[in-house]
Amino acid sequence: MIGRGVDQILPDPCPPGLHEDYMSDARDYVGLAERVSGRISTPADYDYIWGASLDIFDERQPDVRIVNLETSVTRSEACEKKSINYRVSPQNAQCLRTAGIDCCVLANNHVRDWGQAGLLETLATLERMGIKTAGAGRNLGEARREAVIDIPAKGRVVVLAFALPSSGAPPHWAATTERPGISLLPDLSSVNAALVCDKLRRIRGAGDVLIVSLHCGPNWGYEIAEDQQHFARRLIDAGGASIIHGHSSHHPKALEIYKRRLILYGCGDFLNDYEGIEGYEEFRGDLSLMYFADIDAASGELVALELAPLQIKRFRLERAKPADVDWLARLLDRESARFRAHVRKGTAESLSAAWDR
Repeated sequence: MIGRGVDQILPDPCPPGLHEDYMSDARDYVGLAERVSGRISTPADYDYIWGASLDIFDERQPDVRIVNLETSVTRSEACEKKSINYRVSPQNAQCLRTAGIDCCVLANNHVRDWGQAGLLETLATLERMGIKTAGAGRNLGEARREAVIDIPAKGRVVVLAFALPSSGAPPHWAATTERPGISLLPDLSSVNAALVCDKLRRIRGAGDVLIVSLHCGPNWGYEIAEDQQHFARRLIDAGGASIIHGHSSHHPKALEIYKRRLILYGCGDFLNDYEGIEGYEEFRGDLSLMYFADIDAASGELVALELAPLQIKRFRLERAKPADVDWLARLLDRESARFRAHVRKGTAESLSAAWDR
């Protein structure tokens, strides 16, 4: 299962009427959510936020669970000079264990919101919990190091992760040989595609499933930039990637099955804190998806793709209502049609992808 993940950020820029200095305490977000959805009982157990997704995990039993973790896990007070800074306490990060997360992608525009100290504590906390990371590190070598998840009797899933400035990732966050930071690509040029492809060819072993995770593009809108499409396809053609795991948009975008490999141009948020905040309602940021990709390890090709629609309510994932499942099916089918991929309603609570084989 792959998804955008636990997202602790507001839209950037802030929605109309929400000044950047207004929200200074997580309890303010709780208050906004309660105004529209009702009371949230506290304290909450670590499994609270996952809600119905835990039942879906039990039903599907995926081999690997990967998310983009878009927050610092720290108590650092070294706040970066930016409009929006987010963090979760190391104690509350135990919720990741509750959901059985295997790998957290950290190449994004919020993981270093609380300075180098915050990033280092994030890395140390996830390591203590036994969760693999990709896309950030104590130096450039570590930031660009692949995360390897061994699947007993099946093989390995190998994850590389990169952030792009188009997602809002500050250039000075880039890791160097002497500085902690993120794995940042300055652009989606052919030069950088060749760099990633070379890395993929060097790390790939027989039967490996290669995933490249990209934090790329704006928060809102359905446009797929031409350079993003070319870059993703190049990683498949020359690098042998099985999945391009794209994220940054706060809502799902088009998907493509290119040469029987999966490109997700924008997974959308799995969990966020927008409940009760006005702005961008037409994108339905309250709806989220779990992506279950079945990959043939021998060929690296996509066998099947199923999606489980959910809704965020009271900061908790619930199964999406039938009307919302229909809306997501129409949206994804419309946006994916340009890539000759189709999304159909499978059951009352699931979607499936179809493509020209």
